[in-house]
Amino acid sequence: MSKWIGVTILAGAVAVMTLGCSQQPSGTAAVIEDKTYTVTPASVKVKAGIVTGEVTEMKVTERVEKGSGRLVSPAKLTGTLKVKNSSKDQAVRLVGGKIQYIDAQGQPIKLEATRNEPTIKFATYGSSERLDPGQEATQSLDVEFPAEALKAKKLKEIRLELAYIPSPYKEETVNFTVVIGGQ
Repeated sequence: MSKWIGVTILAGAVAVMTLGCSQQPSGTAAVIEDKTYTVTPASVKVKAGIVTGEVTEMKVTERVEKGSGRLVSPAKLTGTLKVKNSSKDQAVRLVGGKIQYIDAQGQPIKLEATRNEPTIKFATYGSSERLDPGQEATQSLDVEFPAEALKAKKLKEIRLELAYIPSPYKEETVNFTVVIGGQ
């Protein structure tokens, strides 16, 4: 009997150590939410030389801690850039792009020192790195946005600078005479 009492006490001690000494959650995790700012207009037509297109679905989003309002992730501008080679006789190789945020006085709004300048790197479109006349390409935008531009009446316009290399494009036809064996 004393053997069973010893086993019971040992089992109880193990249970207390296992359950009583385990780490309990020290509190609830902070809830992070996206704070979205609308951009009006949400889409605009663009033209840079022979490259035309549209920027659509624009919005600015930052991530904040719910309740405290503490900034978790700084603001970013997102959207979609659709471009088209509107030339009839030149192919285009899109090199990259740069976005600037312009204030009411026509001056660029600077990003915070710890953030990167908003640039666009174009992926390969289709099976080639060039857009022939009439071809289109789509590129996602996900670039840094300055906190200063979120202030009321601070941001006047967004400037998109596109870099591309045009090259002559020609389609020509060549006919040649052939004979099929024995004819």
